Amino acid sequence: MRILFIGDVVGEPGRKIAMRGLPILRKKWSLDLVVANAENAAGGSGITARCFSQLAQAGVDAFTMGDHVYRHKDVMDLFGKQPPMCRPANFPAEAPGPDHVIVETKSGVRIAVLSVLGRLFMKPVDCPFHTVDRILSQLEQDVQVVLVDIHAEATSEKQALLRHLVGRVSAVFGTHTHVPTADAAVFPPGTAYCTDVGMTGPYDGVIGRDWKKVLHTMVTQQPVFFDVAKADARISGALFDVDTSTGRASSCRLVHLTESDLESLSHAPFGEEGGGV
Repeated sequence: MRILFIGDVVGEPGRKIAMRGLPILRKKWSLDLVVANAENAAGGSGITARCFSQLAQAGVDAFTMGDHVYRHKDVMDLFGKQPPMCRPANFPAEAPGPDHVIVETKSGVRIAVLSVLGRLFMKPVDCPFHTVDRILSQLEQDVQVVLVDIHAEATSEKQALLRHLVGRVSAVFGTHTHVPTADAAVFPPGTAYCTDVGMTGPYDGVIGRDWKKVLHTMVTQQPVFFDVAKADARISGALFDVDTSTGRASSCRLVHLTESDLESLSHAPFGEEGGGV
């Protein structure tokens, strides 16, 4: 099966390019599943019912979230709806929302999706390593494909989680820093990995925000509200193939698609991957 995981959807530009691009990618690449980190979908922080609906209609099958999960009260009503959405699994047990979700494809394959927050340079949370261990021990035997989103600042922590989970899950993908890294690969015996898959949003900014305002604050130390940037929207993520009987990944590639890439891909023959892969 083929799965696309897209990184942090940022604001309206991120939602719009996802709404335009995901139907094209699902068709052209014969995608079985699309998972999105949507913790920045609403104005750059959190998610609302409207944003959830737009991304669901675009073709997202499951959502992961991050440290901004509770920014909008709408999220409380979104847990338990379809497509399923999970909060970071290493939040306290009292935190609202499921710590992982099970998604079933049209062919009947059941896939576990979860996210954990890193602990380096971030708010205190439970151990991400032990948390994933706990969830893996709870999965039913027929759930062989497992996708883990590590929402963290430190590249070292993301790589360490990979080493902890290699051979035990199908994929470990990093989010949160919004900058794609050039290390997409499959680690034997079959765990797809990328330190950060990047963001789905506007790249004419500073990690998705208006660069002029960010620069003003960094130079003057005067705080201002950081609006979401507007231009150069791209879809960024990871595309991987996995054997559903073993849960082992066989390929993994970084996806980074501009508007022009999507235009070219929409006119390409079936089977052609176009630019940005």
